[in-house]
Amino acid sequence: MNSNINPSCAVCRACSNNVFKGLNNEQLEAMSKKKSWHVVKKGDFIFKEGNVPAGLFCLFDGNVKISKIDEEGKEQIVRLAKRGNFIGYRALLCNDIYHASAIAIEDVHLCFFKKETYTELLYSNPEIAAQTIQTLTSDLRFAENMMMNIAQKHAKGRIAEIILVLEEFYGTNEKDKTIATTLKREDIGHLAGTTTETSIRVLSEFSKDGIIELVGKKLRISNRNKLMQLSNRN
Repeated sequence: MNSNINPSCAVCRACSNNVFKGLNNEQLEAMSKKKSWHVVKKGDFIFKEGNVPAGLFCLFDGNVKISKIDEEGKEQIVRLAKRGNFIGYRALLCNDIYHASAIAIEDVHLCFFKKETYTELLYSNPEIAAQTIQTLTSDLRFAENMMMNIAQKHAKGRIAEIILVLEEFYGTNEKDKTIATTLKREDIGHLAGTTTETSIRVLSEFSKDGIIELVGKKLRISNRNKLMQLSNRN
């Protein structure tokens, strides 16, 4: 990734499928002049749970996890975000604090729009409001499906489900067909609601059984039918 690029919203491919996609080029150019550009290193916070939001973040490149710390001090990943996704908008819309933290899974490039810029667009443009509602609904449906699917499964079924979800959400790399993100075994455990040790053990078993391949820090699905069976999708 080139840390020096700061594309106009009018030519940014990340804007083609988010809440700004209904704006014309003139509106996108005007909005672009009001944004700031940031690079966040892998493992660093974009925003922290408990802080007050000052604006809206749009991911230009890189993947992000949205996570909470429970009463026992354990991390729980509640959502994932990728290129073109907005993060931090729910707290912003509700005039609330952040109830989760956003952490870069890898080096991330993002744009930041001040609260006033986004709310002005939201209240003046029905298309922006409609797209925001659609995004909220989609994120809620994703979270509900994850909770329902995982709550009813044993450890192997949970991790099988997470692998399928990761591939569906991020897609695969064209060259080697690995899932197009890198998650630590600990993060996979947090997504599946299991311990890191369980995550490592189950992934190792899946690899030995030819269900997945561990390609460095990435995963490739080798036996989709078996994963579907384990996750009770069949």
